Amino acid sequence: MTPDHAALQLWPVAASASAVEADELILAFTVLTLVLTVPVFIAITWFALRYREGSEADRSPSGIRSNLIEISWMLIPFLLTLVFFVWGARLFIDSKNPPPDAMVVEVIGRQWMWKFQHPTGQSEINNLHLPIGQPIKLRIISQDVIHALYLPAVRMQVAALPDRYTEMWFKADKVGTFHLYCSEYCGSDHSVMGGKLTLMNPGDYQDWLVHAGAQQGVVAAGRALYEAYGCASCHEPGSPVKAPSLAGLYGSKVALADGRSVVADDDWLRQKILNPNGDKLAGGGKQVMPSFAGRIPEDELNKIVDFIKAYPRPGQSAEATR
Repeated sequence: MTPDHAALQLWPVAASASAVEADELILAFTVLTLVLTVPVFIAITWFALRYREGSEADRSPSGIRSNLIEISWMLIPFLLTLVFFVWGARLFIDSKNPPPDAMVVEVIGRQWMWKFQHPTGQSEINNLHLPIGQPIKLRIISQDVIHALYLPAVRMQVAALPDRYTEMWFKADKVGTFHLYCSEYCGSDHSVMGGKLTLMNPGDYQDWLVHAGAQQGVVAAGRALYEAYGCASCHEPGSPVKAPSLAGLYGSKVALADGRSVVADDDWLRQKILNPNGDKLAGGGKQVMPSFAGRIPEDELNKIVDFIKAYPRPGQSAEATR
């Protein structure tokens, strides 16, 4: 993380009208809080110094009493804070009532990635492309534990719960690329469960759907899943975990601990991912890879196998699999 990373900025860019209004509410309430509290602390400090022990003071009753002053300093702050309550309640109610023409995007959270599916069928992993000027409703669920989808640019955060759908909606008005995060601790790789929110002009979004979205290669999709499931942290060159290299693995003969050898074909790769302990490899290495049985859908498993099949051989450029 660099010093100019968006997560370290004092105030992230606002990419919707509701985000701007939320900022105004927070800033206005902060100013009100300071106006009401700073004079009190200044007075406390002044009186503590002015009338500290040993200082002379006339403590005889002054005889001055004003019910108007007493009522005013209670009633005025109450009415001011009530204004902010109504303001915040209106924003909350608006955030829970999407317009009927909102475009629905399905969102699935799982350890440790986000999967987004557009109404026309295109899907993305850890990246979300959306048009500006169009109400967007995200319909969110978790496949395993509790997550939380956080979009700082639109000032929204919603829990992703197992077996229960939650929703958020917004209408972006600023083109750009922004961060998205999981803001609920969900396991050892919680910190890497993030991605990019790309807001585009409607014409550019339609072009993306036709080209980049619809024609995303199977291998590229497999690479995204390979990285999202954490495979790259062990199997990439230079990893501190000495996992077997995938370079040239597909179609080669693999020596097993029981003396047999097998060909690393599609079926063997699938079984090795689902049940890593089924065929222990020769060499005496410690088996640390977790089982993905029940954790990875069949369509995603096939994409990962396709990526392994195309994994660059030694000396081949990695760009071939992107």
